[in-house]
Amino acid sequence: MGMSVGDNKGAMSEPNIVPLIDVLLVLIIIFMVITPRTPTGLSTIVPQPSPPDAKQNTTSDTIVVQVENDGKVMINQDQYTWDTLGPQLTKIFEIRADKIAFVKGDDNVDFAQMARAIDIMRGSGIDHVGLITAKIEAGQ
Repeated sequence: MGMSVGDNKGAMSEPNIVPLIDVLLVLIIIFMVITPRTPTGLSTIVPQPSPPDAKQNTTSDTIVVQVENDGKVMINQDQYTWDTLGPQLTKIFEIRADKIAFVKGDDNVDFAQMARAIDIMRGSGIDHVGLITAKIEAGQ
């Protein structure tokens, strides 16, 4: 705290605010460092729509796991149960070099079922899980 002597009024005290500003700047830096970064979710890939004049071409290399409203789970066109989905995906992807698959859900499927399918897919060794939406399927 600094002190200045006035004319006739007597002694006046003035606070020294420089140390206070230093402390505040240090606190700002500390809070900036410890704040969490932007959280990231699952890394996904989305298939690009084909040109409108191109024929629909589905190869056997593409694996699509489809979750339906009534709880059915399908790999491409074959129907499986939730218990056999993981082992079947592991069997499919054990010899493949690229471990990419897509997941597709009906419009009214609960998010919990989609998350369960993605979790099973990741647990069976699939590195990248892509999402297929209605707009992507329509080619938009």
